[in-house]
Amino acid sequence: MAMSSKTLLRLRSPIAVYVRSMTKGDPGSGAGEGGGTGGAIRDAGGSFGKREMAQEEQYFRKLQQEQLEKLRAGLKQEVKFHKEQIKAHEEALKRHTERLRSLKED
Repeated sequence: MAMSSKTLLRLRSPIAVYVRSMTKGDPGSGAGEGGGTGGAIRDAGGSFGKREMAQEEQYFRKLQQEQLEKLRAGLKQEVKFHKEQIKAHEEALKRHTERLRSLKED
């Protein structure tokens, strides 16, 4: 079963940060030194490899921040919806209670 690209991104962000912190050497310092095989620039190491690594980290931090903002907005919308539902149910309960009282009095 193949995973969707969204699932892979959700899985990659926290795991990639954890795995990168466990490698030896400086990130982006070249193949075999902790930089891994992240492409030609990162394999070469040096300042370009470090810059590439920093840009990649920044991209994933920004992506994670955007995902958190979307999650917060969605949850706020759900809270608002449920509060409106509670209000509507309370009004309906009040109407039905009043109707019951009027039927008992007759």
